[in-house]
Amino acid sequence: MEKKRVSISPAMSRVLIGLVTFFNLQCAFYFLFRPADYAPGFELSGVPGSAIIQGMGLLFLMWNIPYLFALVNPLKHFVSLIEAVIMQGVGVVGETMLLLALKGEHPLIQASVLRFILFDGAGLILLIIALLLILRLKRSRSK
Repeated sequence: MEKKRVSISPAMSRVLIGLVTFFNLQCAFYFLFRPADYAPGFELSGVPGSAIIQGMGLLFLMWNIPYLFALVNPLKHFVSLIEAVIMQGVGVVGETMLLLALKGEHPLIQASVLRFILFDGAGLILLIIALLLILRLKRSRSK
């Protein structure tokens, strides 16, 4: 019996990378343009609180540059996909460490950090799947 070859395309990887990138950039833009809505979740207020949240939004934008390259062409920009996976993993691990270090007297911050852990954890899973699909595609093309 002949074994069927499944055609693998980078499209599914792009969808997964695109979802993560979309939600990451959405968060960045909300932080940039509506900082007062998010400052209380970090026990911040006023102009200084808004400035800190906007700074976080700028950081989110900066951190998503490799995601954009991976989204455009995950085969050509394979290193960017690996960087995105690592960056997302660093986020999950770092946020988890922050949450564990927080004492019980900061429930608003704990809730905010927990949301980031869940958000970034879901993104990490999607990016890992995208990476595995691209690895499989690269392997099939090298045969």
